[in-house]
Amino acid sequence: MRAMLKGIAASDGIVCGQVYRLVEPNLTVQQRAITNLDYELNRFHQALEAAVSDVETIKTRATKNLGTDSAQVFSAHIAMLQDPELITAVETQIRQRKINAEAALAAVARTYETSFQGLTDNPYMQERITDLHDVTKRVTAHLLQVALPDLALVNHPVIVVTHDLIPSDTVSVNPRYILGFVTDLGGRTSHSSILARSMAIPAVVGTQHATDQLTNGEMVILNGTRGQVMVAPDDDELASAQAAMHERAANLKRLSKLRHHGTVSKDGVGVTLAANIGTANDLPSVLQNGAEAVGLMRTEFLYMDADQLPSEDEQFAIYKQVLTAMAPRPVVIRTLDIGGDKPLPYLKQKPETNPFMGARAIRQSLTHQQIFRSQLRALLRASAFGNLRIMFPMIATLDEFRQAKAIYDDERSKLTVAQVPLGSIKIGMMVEVPAAALLADRFAQEVDFMSIGTNDLIGYTMAADRTNQDVAYLYQPYHPAIFRLVNRVIAAAHGAGIPVAMCGEMAGDPIAVPLLLGMGLDEFSMGAGSILKTRRLIGQLSAHDLQALVETTLNQASTSQEVITMVQAAVPGILT
Repeated sequence: MRAMLKGIAASDGIVCGQVYRLVEPNLTVQQRAITNLDYELNRFHQALEAAVSDVETIKTRATKNLGTDSAQVFSAHIAMLQDPELITAVETQIRQRKINAEAALAAVARTYETSFQGLTDNPYMQERITDLHDVTKRVTAHLLQVALPDLALVNHPVIVVTHDLIPSDTVSVNPRYILGFVTDLGGRTSHSSILARSMAIPAVVGTQHATDQLTNGEMVILNGTRGQVMVAPDDDELASAQAAMHERAANLKRLSKLRHHGTVSKDGVGVTLAANIGTANDLPSVLQNGAEAVGLMRTEFLYMDADQLPSEDEQFAIYKQVLTAMAPRPVVIRTLDIGGDKPLPYLKQKPETNPFMGARAIRQSLTHQQIFRSQLRALLRASAFGNLRIMFPMIATLDEFRQAKAIYDDERSKLTVAQVPLGSIKIGMMVEVPAAALLADRFAQEVDFMSIGTNDLIGYTMAADRTNQDVAYLYQPYHPAIFRLVNRVIAAAHGAGIPVAMCGEMAGDPIAVPLLLGMGLDEFSMGAGSILKTRRLIGQLSAHDLQALVETTLNQASTSQEVITMVQAAVPGILT
């Protein structure tokens, strides 16, 4: 029987192609004596030149995809590769000890690393350790003639197979060449899945053993709808997959005609479809997919992609760019959400036993008020250029919201006195802590809008870390408890006359959409790649008729599977 890997269906679509394993190769260095010094020195310089060429290619791709600021790290790598002091040190090791270039480089790197590690109070020098590892790894790979996997250097269509796709891997992803993703780890809300859906790239995650069982160049068929990877398909299976790919391309072309349409249900109920973004570089995809708003801009990427805290002016320029591009459409910008799985290396924080339950998001902002105030001033100044809504993350108590709002009011008053032009701004909150969902009626009296962050709400409600494979079975987006909380928040918001959105992955999930539409959700915010499919789906549904499905589900369903079964019975073919 032909091998079939099973995982989690993370991003719809069927593709076939060759495997590209994004897996670290063996770069073990063995020291050996040499006799030809000129030959060894020449080897070293050729490897340096090849490494510089690689990094320049990566920098060009990163600049195009993420902007100049995010690509600066690669300028630092090039500078290190061309550093006369480092080059001379390696040459000296080769000449004096008469050893091979890779062993000489490793010895010099160890000396540098020891020196950097001694400067524990200097975050900048600590960051240089990471840069040193990256550049020495690249030069060593060339010396050993080992191919170093790098998505920026991929120049033909492939299916990427990796243990887990981390943010740094995606800096240079080119949709033209990346047909699909397969990972060992992850779930539907992991970084890999979110990236794949935002770029409309089929993906299967959580396969456990894909990197062990698949080899470079091997032909596979990836079914992101069923969560399957077929290994070594025969000609008939390949032909069938290629036909599915052509049909998918035609379907996407048909969907593109909905770009300039509003989002209206079959019975005339209008809703807003918005996009989640991380940086201004996501805007072309947002506009191309016909988003009616930006429902969530994650500002932490401005901080995580830098070596130090971004200045007020740097933030202002980026916020202004986003607001101007989207005007007059609304843009919801979330204040800094760090902590948990998003630490800032240059911001000293106490080690936490459970960081997901610790000092993260609004808790950090209220503790580090100087950082919070700088961000709020930048947002306030940018508000004159578009339709801005500011959202506070991880709110658990009314006191937290009131403190954050008071700081906002204080900064607004100061800028008003200074006669700085300001726009009209709405202030809202993320509902991602169960306590906030249960007390939504009280919060609704004090906020301008609410946005339900289901990624964390699910994790906190089910007491399950979505990145932990051991408890992945507990991370259940369709659990009746989740829908009861969501329904409670929507009812509370509408009772107070304010709109409510959802900016978690559930907002673009075809099983969840009928229930959310029936509950009366006002805005669905998702990865840009899911917008057109969701617009088409909502146009085929009757919001009024779905109210009966909501009532049945909330009152009768006891498990996630029962919810799925009820939705599929009420909306046949929902996953096709």
